[in-house]
Amino acid sequence: MGSFVLLTVWLRQRGSAESRPLDLADEKPPKPPPLAEQPWPVRKGGLWKALYAHSLSIALGLLFLGSFLAHLRYSWAQAVDEALSHGQPPPAWVDHLASSALWFESMQNWQSEFLSVVTLCVLSIYLREKDSTQSKPLEARHTDTGS
Repeated sequence: MGSFVLLTVWLRQRGSAESRPLDLADEKPPKPPPLAEQPWPVRKGGLWKALYAHSLSIALGLLFLGSFLAHLRYSWAQAVDEALSHGQPPPAWVDHLASSALWFESMQNWQSEFLSVVTLCVLSIYLREKDSTQSKPLEARHTDTGS
């Protein structure tokens, strides 16, 4: 999802409800609410505003890192148990990090995530879901980009 969020900043897809307009001149900046109604990091400015401006990708990156480290820990524990049950020396965690078994497991998980994101992007061009923020209006042409 982090890749999806970051790539939608730069990439455009004709017909996708998720995409920003293909022509940047067609993109109208929203009128900001009064300063008193804006979130506190925006009012504070500086580093807080910069962090808030990228808070979604930061949070998704931290979730990815946390889940990858948890996967590494438990996959390594399983590899240690398996090695010990076969009377072999347990692998160091750094050796397991470089092992094909860990990366095969990881790629299987990532493959399903990428498949679900691509499916949502492609299906949102042709299919609609009334009142969904992920869908274009019912009357919109398939080639219309954005909401």
